[in-house]
Order: sequence, then structure tokens, then C-alpha cells
Amino acid sequence: MLSFWEQQSFINYDYLIVGSGIVGLSTAACIKENNPQASVLVLERGIFPTGASTKNAGFGCFGSVTELLSDIDTMGEEEVVQLVTRRWEGLHKLEKRLGADAIGRKNFGGTELLLNDEKYTTLNQRALSNIDTINELLRPIFEKKVFEQLPTQKIAELGFDTNQIAHLIFTPFEFQIHTGDMMQALLDYTTRLGVKVMNGCEVQTIEDGQNQVMVSAKGHVSESEVVFKAKKVAVCTNGFTRKLLPDLDIQPGRGIVVVTEPIAGLPFKGTYHFDEGYYYFRNFGERVIFGGGRNLDKTAETTTEFGLNELITQDLTKKLSDLILPHQTFKIAHTWAGIMAFGNQGKTPILQPASNNVIVGTRLNGMGVALGSTLGEEIAQMLM
Repeated sequence: MLSFWEQQSFINYDYLIVGSGIVGLSTAACIKENNPQASVLVLERGIFPTGASTKNAGFGCFGSVTELLSDIDTMGEEEVVQLVTRRWEGLHKLEKRLGADAIGRKNFGGTELLLNDEKYTTLNQRALSNIDTINELLRPIFEKKVFEQLPTQKIAELGFDTNQIAHLIFTPFEFQIHTGDMMQALLDYTTRLGVKVMNGCEVQTIEDGQNQVMVSAKGHVSESEVVFKAKKVAVCTNGFTRKLLPDLDIQPGRGIVVVTEPIAGLPFKGTYHFDEGYYYFRNFGERVIFGGGRNLDKTAETTTEFGLNELITQDLTKKLSDLILPHQTFKIAHTWAGIMAFGNQGKTPILQPASNNVIVGTRLNGMGVALGSTLGEEIAQMLM
């Protein structure tokens, strides 16, 4: 039961955003930047953003050579170039909005590891022979050469297993961010603009009544629902979107990440990928953050549950020991999981009306850091 005061001050808004991840907060920020007088509410079911925004590994990336070649096969060159453009622009929007220091940007570049195994021979040959082709495709975006093959001796210098890694492809444009600092800065920025964020509010239903949208939410304290009202609503819940909009082409994808204790004399810095982007690792000071392996058990990892898959955690530990840190002793300090969203057809995010006054922006395919600011701006433009 709401009080008179609650009905007066907490229920009615111009815009309501469901989800306080990168996309949701970026949408809210863009609305307030363009219309400071608008009232904007963000509803978040968790204490922190629930999906992947505070749980990713902190990569400012846009796609490796093998990933981009695979995407070209399924999406075509034109759509891939458009997607990389949106990713790169999104990273710039995020940094411009918050500042390089606030997001913890570190410019060490990014490297793709091509594995030395018979099953990767064709993949590796194709990647190496198409570096120039990819560079020309991306030149209008970056205005410089994006990728280059590194000398083979660099594998040993970085401390990797020279028997398991055949080649390295480097880009100077990839960078690291501090995921926690970035999200805290984005939250601080949006609230300074006057956006209200309510945590612990799980949205149950969204009903577009043409003149206003009614959003029913439950809190953790009471079983009774609160119905918020807004002129326009955006759904920015990524891997959890089908709970509200079940007909969309979205499958949740769990990503598992481990971080080591500090390792004295860690020989590498930067961001790294292998196996078409299914595995990714980076340094954080003298720690290693390593995630991926979803392809080992895709059926089990198509879930919105925040559990850990023992098969994958064991695989990550083994690859750390055998491939990434073969000459180092290490201990796993912490393991966690985040929930991403994927689709059956390509990697372009969903951006479309769900009804006259409800817009959905979702399915970032593991590229939320890069795409979140761009998609948020696009959602805001459709709402305003």
C-alpha cells in the first residue's frame, strides 16, 4: 500500500529505464544531456547491475582477426564494418563522457594468440593471410593499420608456452579498463544529472496504455507490487530480456572469469584472446584475469543462473597453468560469473520498438563495454 506522499513523488516519470547496466545508464544519461528537465527513473533488480556490466573482464576491444573473419562469413563485410564502427564509437563515447582516468584506461594494446594445433591450421592460415584485407576494411574507422603479426620470438618473451602458440597478431588500439571504477563513475555521472536509480526493484510486467506505460515492480521487502508510470520506457536488461519480452531472439550466455593472486615478475601486460575470442585474459597489475570457455558446454551455459561450471573452471585453470603461465606458480584468488546475451543470427544488437511507447535495446553478444554507450544513445534518440 502506497502512501499519498509516495504516490505524489515516486511514481510518475517522463522516462523509465529497466536495467542499470552500461546500456541502461547510458540511455538515461543521454536523455538528461539532451533534456535536463525530463524526469528519468532507472529500475534495477539487483544491489549492483545484475547481468555483466560489473562482471566483465574489463576489455576495451572491438573484435580480433579470427572473430571478424568468422563474423564476415555469417554477416557479410558491410554489416561487420558497421558493427565495428559502433563498437569503436561506443568506446570513445564512454571515455569522453567519464574520462580516461575514471574508467581506468590502460593502453597496452591487444594480442590474439593463434594456437599450434592441427585443428587450427586452416583458421591460422586464413587469419594471417587476411590481416591486410581486414586492415583495409577497417582503415576508414581507425585511419591507420589496425593489426600486425608479431615476431615469433615474442611468444617466449611474453612467457607463454611456445609449443602451444604458433603466432601472435597485435593491435595497438585495444585497451584495458577497470570495470568497477567505470560503472561507479557512470552511476555517479547519471545521478549528478538528476537521474533517479532504484535498486532492488524487479520488474514483473510492462503494459503500454498508449497515453502512459505502466511498469509493475516488486521489491525484496514486500510481496506487493508497485506500479510506476512513464510516458516512455526502455528495456535494457540484455541476458534477462526474455523474462519481459519472451519472443525476442535472445539466448543468455554465462561467462566465467577467474583472477589469480599477484604473480611476481608477470611477463606480460595487455589484453589477449584466443580460440576465436572464446577465451580472453589480461593482466591487472601483477594478477591475471582469465575468462571464457563457454564453448565447452554451451547448453549448460545458456542460462541466467549465476553458478559455476566445474568443467569450465577446471579448463581455465589448466590453460592458465599450461599455456599462459607455464613457467609460473599461481593461485586462483576468486572466481565469478556474468550473464551476457547472444542471438542466432549475427552479432548486431536488437534495437526496436516493443510497442508504441516501449523501446528494447539488448543482445550485445559479449561486447557490452564497447557497444553500451552507442546503443544507449540510439535508444535515447528513439525515445525522445
